[in-house]
Amino acid sequence: MTESNVRINDRSLLIVDDDTPLRTRLARAMESRGFTVAAAESVAEGVEFAMESPPAYAVIDLRLDDGNGFEVVQAIQQARPDCRIVMLTGYGNIATAVAAIKAGAVDYLPKPANADDITASLLETEKALPGPPKDPMSADRVRWEHIQRVFEQCGRNVSETARRLKMHRRTLQRILNKHAPRS
Repeated sequence: MTESNVRINDRSLLIVDDDTPLRTRLARAMESRGFTVAAAESVAEGVEFAMESPPAYAVIDLRLDDGNGFEVVQAIQQARPDCRIVMLTGYGNIATAVAAIKAGAVDYLPKPANADDITASLLETEKALPGPPKDPMSADRVRWEHIQRVFEQCGRNVSETARRLKMHRRTLQRILNKHAPRS
């Protein structure tokens, strides 16, 4: 049996999200699409399930009450490297999207994502390059994303980030205290 046949026959899906209403709705929607769903609300539960019964597919929230969804991704990758994982987050930025893909996720979707988008991401194996965005990020948003990425890379050290970005520390602090620009 080839790997694709195994995947077709195994529609096991692990959903890890601490938002109970969202997790319940998504579980029902994915079951109606032919998946066998297991749900967890924490990193600990997600890792335990991944080790005991590695799923063929997973939908994991980035931020969970007891930690980071990347811990669940790592556990799944160790137990079943061919698992197709989609990361969900309400706190998306380019740095975390790149980290999710590097960790083994096949896609990264912002919340609220609908079940159709999640299903498409899980099942799409030959994804063509996406078309240009209908509403690209503004220059202010791109700048904010870059600053956030460098800030994270510097271990959230304001002085080091300011030095690397060649800007005054107080200017950087003002930027970091503001919310992300819209689009």
